[in-house]
Amino acid sequence: MIVQNKLNKSFGPAGSFSGIIVFVLGLISTYYSLYMLGLVIIGAFVGFTSSSTFIDFEQKRARFPNNIFGIIRTGKWMAIEADMKIRLNISNQVWNAYSQSNRGIDINEENIQIILYNSNKKR
Repeated sequence: MIVQNKLNKSFGPAGSFSGIIVFVLGLISTYYSLYMLGLVIIGAFVGFTSSSTFIDFEQKRARFPNNIFGIIRTGKWMAIEADMKIRLNISNQVWNAYSQSNRGIDINEENIQIILYNSNKKR
């Protein structure tokens, strides 16, 4: 059984929302000009790129891929061995976005990550 956990958007919540808006506007604009396919590609990349984790309990392996365009997964499977250790990492990320009137919007995200270390204490 493989468990998939979606972690975060690569460009943050504001970047992801902006990318989706550019993607939709590019799709609409493509009707008028084929040059707008560039907007569709850029919007899809910024809006849908994310990271996730796959854990395969049957074959005892894990994978930490980046999902480019939300579809293409990069990353290798890593075998989980008996001498590996687990550590909890508590992080507090703040995403900043500014409007045209120079007003700031701060979005706080508190995350708890489980980090897997091998016998040499490398991530």
